Amino acid sequence: MSSDIEKQLEDYYMSVFQPDGFSSSEAQNIVRDLLKLAKEECQQEDTLKNLPQNFGNILLERESTVEEIKSMLAKRRKEGVRDEDIRWWWNMHPLERKMMLKVDDVIKLSEFTRIRKEEGLNEEEAAKKVRKFHVIYGGPDDTTHTVGDDRPLPEELKDRIDIYIEKQTTNQEKYKKEIEESSTLNALLRKEIKKGNI
Repeated sequence: MSSDIEKQLEDYYMSVFQPDGFSSSEAQNIVRDLLKLAKEECQQEDTLKNLPQNFGNILLERESTVEEIKSMLAKRRKEGVRDEDIRWWWNMHPLERKMMLKVDDVIKLSEFTRIRKEEGLNEEEAAKKVRKFHVIYGGPDDTTHTVGDDRPLPEELKDRIDIYIEKQTTNQEKYKKEIEESSTLNALLRKEIKKGNI
């Protein structure tokens, strides 16, 4: 595997963690640990050697002829995933995709730990609160922790969702109210996807 991509990811995520109050060495340790985990998971899944760089294009080209691909993408399309989302997500380097999700996990885990410590909530209550304010990505069929509109959203939607959430900072009061009225952030996002706002 190219160490170029690792260096690019390290530089990028160092710039993400440092403004959050981490020292340069703390940020570097966090990023390197996450990269190591991401790389190990990619190796277990065998995605580093076996997926071409333009995998998103290949999925779209074969969607009409390969039943397995058709079925996988149909589930995601039902959730609002478009061709450009498939290209954006699957044309990325596997390590880049994995790192995005790892960083998301770190943010959710630190929030979960903070809530438990500061608010004295049990694991289930703290997890529920995290789901209220953070996007949960994964397979839309996964009903391990949530059902209905609270289920995980496909990773392919991450870019559009990030853009949508960033735009909400212009009217934080309205956005906060919408979150409060929703069972989870995923439920609110599903509603916004259906309305065509994401």
